[in-house]
Amino acid sequence: MILTVTLNAAIDKRYVVEGYKVGEVNRVKECAYTPGGKGLNVSKPAAISGAQVVATGFVGGHAGNYIEASLEPFHIKSAFYHLEAESRSCINIWDEVNHQQTEFLEPGFTVSEDDFLGFIEKFKSLVKDADVVAMSGSVPKGLDGTAYQKLVQIVKAAGKKVILDTSGKLLEMGIQACPTMIKPNIDEIRMLTGKSCDNMDDIIQAAKEIHSRGVEIVAVSLGGDGAFVVCDEGIYQAKVPKIDAVNTVGCGDSMIAGFALGLSEGLPIEEVLRKASAISAAAALREETGFYVKEDMERLFPQIQIMKLN
Repeated sequence: MILTVTLNAAIDKRYVVEGYKVGEVNRVKECAYTPGGKGLNVSKPAAISGAQVVATGFVGGHAGNYIEASLEPFHIKSAFYHLEAESRSCINIWDEVNHQQTEFLEPGFTVSEDDFLGFIEKFKSLVKDADVVAMSGSVPKGLDGTAYQKLVQIVKAAGKKVILDTSGKLLEMGIQACPTMIKPNIDEIRMLTGKSCDNMDDIIQAAKEIHSRGVEIVAVSLGGDGAFVVCDEGIYQAKVPKIDAVNTVGCGDSMIAGFALGLSEGLPIEEVLRKASAISAAAALREETGFYVKEDMERLFPQIQIMKLN
């Protein structure tokens, strides 16, 4: 079972308009509501692959009920900690005329110390049945930089694999607990190591430094150039075929889903990287965030080239 953690879940609302005008009434041409938050964008592609997926974190109010109901068609089991306050919404406005995107991200509810302690007890029971735990995204108000650090420690104490995908202080403090895997971007690697990372060699050296601190797998996405991992077995790079990307938002979360799947299946790191890269590329071919079609992934999978670097 793959357990995903979304501490700051939301309803993602996408509005399509024709000519967004500030200070005026704007008619919405199309709208779509989906369960949002990086952890849930990991949950969906993992479930599409056929894996048993359980989603946890915080939800609240009627909005929280909607988030849970929206996961049912994906056969994702909800195991959230419930609060009385309403879960947040994140609004994305796409202007078809000017080809501009505007976002409004609500801050969401505040989680108290007692709420977090209650969640931790629930989390401990869920971890017992998990093969891999994937924690992603930001945290609600009320939680500090130690939130993920504490959760990683719980997973490690249970002897399970844990992937941490976050940023800033949460990442900086989280890696002190030595998660199994992280997937930093270039800016995050710079923050963690203080290195400029102006070329591929520098990026690899910085990733090796993070690996030496006790993180088993450091995965770095290179966008259209694929991704590479630094691990005990060495350094491996994945080259992906050229594709006509439709939507790259959430592709990093889909990649995390692929890593979680590969680790849960006990695959060699080369095949874990291949699976993660294929799912991420397949997700870029579809408009919906956190979604891919298995036929796309199966077509791309044999085209992913894995090279071991010196």
